[in-house]
Amino acid sequence: MSRVPSLSSPFLLGFDEVERALSRVAKAASEGYPPYNIERIQRCGDEPEMLRITLALAGFTRDQLEITLEENQLVIRGRQNEERERQFLHRGIAARQFQRAFLLADGLEVLGADLANGLLSIDLIRPEAERVVRKIDILARD
Repeated sequence: MSRVPSLSSPFLLGFDEVERALSRVAKAASEGYPPYNIERIQRCGDEPEMLRITLALAGFTRDQLEITLEENQLVIRGRQNEERERQFLHRGIAARQFQRAFLLADGLEVLGADLANGLLSIDLIRPEAERVVRKIDILARD
């Protein structure tokens, strides 16, 4: 397993949450099911950046899936009910529950989700952040 870099530099103040998030992401990255893609969608002009997460979910229906946004964490859960009357000679298609989580950067918004042909696509958009510059007054103590 790869080592997560430490954010304990005295110049990085208040990044404790980021370090914990990196630890969670490193742990989640080792899980392989379900397989997924993340792609950048090219947009024209000044439109905001768009990303798409696509998970391969063969055999799952819409009512067996749940997508939630918990603070900045996008969580996709799936649960299939075992069909007792089916008798398999070979079972190569996974029929198990899963949970896949993605930590989203501040400002990233979920546009929606679509399930088609065994692929669940979740679209994300990052609106252009407004640059804020604030002058800090210096108090003189004599």
